[in-house]
Amino acid sequence: MTTYELQPRQASGCVQAPAGPWTQLPAVPHAPIHAAIARRIFMRAAARLGVTVELPDGRLLVKPPRIDASAPAAPVMRLYRPAQFFRRLGHDGLIGFGESYMAGDWDADDVASVLTPFARRMARLVPGGLQRARRWYDARQPASEHNDLRGSKSNISRHYDLSNELFALFLDRTMTYSSAIWDDATPAETDDSPRDDDTLAAAQIRKIDRLLDLAAVKDGTRLLEIGTGWGELAVRAASRGANVTTVTLSREQQAWAIRRAELAGVGDLVDVQLHDYREVTGSYDAVVSVEMIEAVGLEYWPDYFATIDRVLAPGGRVALQSITIEHQRLLATKGTYTWIHKYVFPGGIIPSLHAVRDIVAHNTRLRVSSATAYGHDYARTLHSWLERFHANTAAVQALGFDERFTRMWKFYLAYCEAGFASGYLDVHQLVLER
Repeated sequence: MTTYELQPRQASGCVQAPAGPWTQLPAVPHAPIHAAIARRIFMRAAARLGVTVELPDGRLLVKPPRIDASAPAAPVMRLYRPAQFFRRLGHDGLIGFGESYMAGDWDADDVASVLTPFARRMARLVPGGLQRARRWYDARQPASEHNDLRGSKSNISRHYDLSNELFALFLDRTMTYSSAIWDDATPAETDDSPRDDDTLAAAQIRKIDRLLDLAAVKDGTRLLEIGTGWGELAVRAASRGANVTTVTLSREQQAWAIRRAELAGVGDLVDVQLHDYREVTGSYDAVVSVEMIEAVGLEYWPDYFATIDRVLAPGGRVALQSITIEHQRLLATKGTYTWIHKYVFPGGIIPSLHAVRDIVAHNTRLRVSSATAYGHDYARTLHSWLERFHANTAAVQALGFDERFTRMWKFYLAYCEAGFASGYLDVHQLVLER
């Protein structure tokens, strides 16, 4: 396979980053009763979960008992503006928790280590009575973010069209934005070498090759990829001799993937189309889709799998990679509008394995023939991305993204790392067959 390197454009002093919901946070709400309730619940939870909470003057608001002297020290969360923090938390729940970090109300040396204990007990953090009342005050998804043909294009663009250069600053040289699969023998990246690309790139290539193997992609295979990313999977499939059709709704990704295929010498085998998955036509021997279903929307999951079934040729195979959540958590949270929706992934929802199997069984001729989990691999992948983002914060801001955006992005990566490290989230590679 041809060796190539695709370099991002260099930022200039006049670069203007796209505007987004992070540019103006809501005002701190005046909600003294909500704030008092939030303070009580939060302090009790932090003490129970082993999180130290420090006030601006150095006093400890929460100091969990250290039962085992040999155990690691408790993660430390520093509250710089306690009143604002509790008012945001009390009024807006987890959205307020994230917004308070974006505003600088609190911080931590390792945000993921603070969030992980909370993620581990997410279903039980709020008392039962208040849980039942959530449906009266939880925010709801705006109609504009529903994943019909128009909404999907807007939702995808809001995230993936931020800037190719931005993503290049924290992804590895393959520009792969999904969980890697690590070899246990591969040494972990350290704080001393956050820019070392080799181990992460190797882990990403291992993931891609495993998916292509699961889909039986070989010379002459007609492959459909739903969700192009920046083109690494399409290029590696084409290097096997496959004829690849890959669809995306991101103009930024389309341009990058076309150029990537050309530089790799496989441009004649890779067709990068700016299409919604529902608009795909033709017949394919294999379908691969990597962490795309999370952006589809619950009400459109039947359409997604029906499309795959419609275009899959007899004897064909499907390989999917999907973030997953426990089915009971999916049922409990499926109507909730979250911080991730508001600031990072509008319109997204994570499926459960149970939901995937059920939808496939009732809407297609397919069945899930295998499912392999790699949740801890995703935690490690996210940790690597976060280290790289920290190391390149100045370069991110040189692209025109302000400090609030960089805080938002760091919280997003740490939030996701905590989800996988705690087991609240998982990621699976699935094979579907008729």
